[in-house]
Amino acid sequence: MRKKLLGIAAVAAALALAAFVLTGCGGSASSSASAAASGSAAGAEAGSGAGVFRTLDEIKDSGKIVIGVFSDKHPFGYVDEGGEYAGYDVELANRLAQDLGVEVEYVSTEAANRVEYLETGKVDVVLANFTVTDERAQKVDFANPYMNVALGVVSHKDNVITDLSQVGDGEVIVITGTTAETYLTENNPEIKLKKFETYANAKTAFENKEGVAWANDNTEVIAFANGAEGYTVGIEELGSLDTIAPAVSKGNTTLLEWINEDMAKLGAEKFFHSDYEKTLLDVYGADYEETLVVEPGQAAK
Repeated sequence: MRKKLLGIAAVAAALALAAFVLTGCGGSASSSASAAASGSAAGAEAGSGAGVFRTLDEIKDSGKIVIGVFSDKHPFGYVDEGGEYAGYDVELANRLAQDLGVEVEYVSTEAANRVEYLETGKVDVVLANFTVTDERAQKVDFANPYMNVALGVVSHKDNVITDLSQVGDGEVIVITGTTAETYLTENNPEIKLKKFETYANAKTAFENKEGVAWANDNTEVIAFANGAEGYTVGIEELGSLDTIAPAVSKGNTTLLEWINEDMAKLGAEKFFHSDYEKTLLDVYGADYEETLVVEPGQAAK
C-alpha cells in the first residue's frame, strides 16, 4: 500500500509540475497545453522554427493578449512617469487589443530575446521596433509593416562620424540582436564592436564615451540625439531601407491573418499618422512623418 501511495503521489507531483510549467507560458494549463499542441502541429506542417503559441480563438477565450514591447526606448516603447507603458508601438498594441475585445498584458523585451519570447510562447505578439529580415522571418511570422527604417550612426559632437572609415581604431557601440550588429559584422568586419544586451546599458556607455559612435535604427539614434545635448547623427541612413512590423510565433496563422486585417482597417482610418502625431511628432517633427509612416502593405521595398 505504501508503494502504491508513493506511486500515486509521484504521478500527481509530475502533473502539478507540468501544469506549473505550462501556465508559466502566459495562460491556463489547459490553454497552454492546447497551444503546445497547436504549435507542434504547426511545426510539423511549417518545418523547423515553429514554436508554442496560442491561436486567435484561445486568446479570445482567455480574455487577454500578451504583447512584448520595449520598456526603455522612448518614444517607441517605454514606461512613463506614472509607471504605465507608452509610446508608438504601445499605442498600436492598445488598439489591437481593443479591436480584438480583450485586455492587454505587456511583457518587457530586449532586442536579443524578441524571437525567443515568441518561440517559447512567452508572448503572443512582439511590437518592439522589430525590423523585418530574411533571417528573422525563418523563425517568426511578420505581419504587414507599419514603419520604414534604416540604420543610423550617432556620434559625439566633438568627433562627428560621417563615414565609417573615420571610426579607425575606435569602437562602435551596438545592441546584441539588432540589425546594426548584423550589418556591421557582415559588411565592416574590420570595425571593433562594443556590444551590450540592453538599450539602457548601451546608452550609458555611449554617454560615457566608451565608444566613438553608436549604431542602431536611425529612428532611435535620431530620437536620442534630439533629446540630448552634445550628439550628432552623422550617418542618417546606412545600408538598405527596411521595415518595422508586428511578429507572431511561426505558424500562428489565425492570429497573423487577424492582425493583417485589423491593421488594414487602421491604415484606412489613418491611425498610424494619428499615432505618429501623438507620440513621435515632438521628437522628429512633421518632416519625418511621410518618410517613416507606412500604411500596412504599402511599404517601400
